[in-house]
Amino acid sequence: MTIAGVRRQVLLWSAAAALAAGLVACNGDHDGAANATGESGSAQSSGSSGHPNVVWVLTDDLSSDLVNYMPHVKAMQENGMSFSHYTVTDSLCCPSRSSIFTGKFPHNTGVFTNTPPDGGFETFHGKGNEDKTFATALKQQGYRTAMMGKYLNGYEPDMTVNGEKNYVPPGWDEWDVAGNGYKEYDYTLNQNGKTVDYGHDPKDYLTDVVNKRGQDFIENSVKEKKPFVLDISTFAPHGPATPAPQDEDKFQHLKLPRPPAFDKTPTDAPQWLQDKKAFTPQQIKKITVTYRKRVRTVQAVDRMIGDLQEKLKTEGVYDNTVFAFASDNGFHMGQYRLMPGKQTAFDTDVNVPLIVTGPGIARGSKTAAIASNIDIAPTFTELSGGTPDAAADGRSLVPLLKGETPKDWPRTALVEHHGPNTSAQDPDKPGKGSGNPPSYEALRTARYTYVEYKNGSHEYYDRSKDPDMLHNTYAQLSSDTKKQLAALAKKMVDCKGSKECTAAALAD
Repeated sequence: MTIAGVRRQVLLWSAAAALAAGLVACNGDHDGAANATGESGSAQSSGSSGHPNVVWVLTDDLSSDLVNYMPHVKAMQENGMSFSHYTVTDSLCCPSRSSIFTGKFPHNTGVFTNTPPDGGFETFHGKGNEDKTFATALKQQGYRTAMMGKYLNGYEPDMTVNGEKNYVPPGWDEWDVAGNGYKEYDYTLNQNGKTVDYGHDPKDYLTDVVNKRGQDFIENSVKEKKPFVLDISTFAPHGPATPAPQDEDKFQHLKLPRPPAFDKTPTDAPQWLQDKKAFTPQQIKKITVTYRKRVRTVQAVDRMIGDLQEKLKTEGVYDNTVFAFASDNGFHMGQYRLMPGKQTAFDTDVNVPLIVTGPGIARGSKTAAIASNIDIAPTFTELSGGTPDAAADGRSLVPLLKGETPKDWPRTALVEHHGPNTSAQDPDKPGKGSGNPPSYEALRTARYTYVEYKNGSHEYYDRSKDPDMLHNTYAQLSSDTKKQLAALAKKMVDCKGSKECTAAALAD
């Protein structure tokens, strides 16, 4: 890019627009950066702040292997940045989503499960977490904010909270949220404080409904000339993994992937995972059926991503929009002799896709820096021109999006899990044989995974040598190494705020 081109961008995106100006300056030799100039007027068409819009697509239980069947997501990988070490704070819906909204670990949100007394919407709300989310932060920056699809387990569209009927949490200008929307049909949406029932017609398919409402929100935001953040959180591909009508007959003969860990247990496996028998043909058939349903179900999610991107282009704001895709947790499908499920500390469950496109982000770039879902809220806040809350445990990913990794960047991610999960009210209660580990804390770095169970057992996987996590070598570690790992885990579990948590996470 020429000096004159850079000057044009600086004029269009004020110095305060941290991401837009910074990313373009860093990656100006890429086509994506060149297209992000204000020559078409798109950089300013959604508001006078110059800060980018944000579209956040969060899926439910999506594992990395499903990306192969999502062409628009694969195109995002080609056009933006992929995070190879993006880790969730728990491989369970409500704790993970609570961390996304607040930028805090479960030990600071108080949300460890999907149901009270240590989880669910009731706990999230009761501990005051809704008063400081990325929605409230961006609204303070003049953004229009929208939440659509799935919020938190235990939230119901018609519930009364603190005397407010059909409760809408603070910070959201547009609220289109379901309670039990897992079946994709026959659900109720809270649409800005009014409950609306949807049936079983093709037009009622939930992913398509929020797709359309998301496009409308983009259009209305542009009309109001305001920057916006759109959070579309799908129930897909969470079970029962109901596909859209046009996808019901697809992938009838799709083969089930059988990675190295399929139908195998690690050596020296923890007690809850021991004595697992090899799968029967019937079990493999059941896993295959589930896998095909999940692939069918994400087709509508992928189309939604394409539709939202096209709407951004039609409205002239695509070049000034940061578009991010992720999942709240992963999902194992036969690995470690476990039937389909989650809640473990294996990479199948805690290492999920995070892909980001936007102005100045290098096309096809990848980062191996440690990232976590506690980093999402600080990132969105900085993108809006705000200052991330010091009480948040995470760090803004903006430097990584610029292609820079600060010297003090965290090198360790923390996973916190309360179990076993036995609540009959929980849609994530593990099915037979799917794995239901006891409470644990886990550390995940670029090199290893360490798991410390409350019952006294441990796991250690050197993923640099054992990427499939099939050899628990904790017993072979020196006593000094074991003490160091335990001390690091304690520091991470006790940390509070970005400064303290970053200091703890610098060890690897």
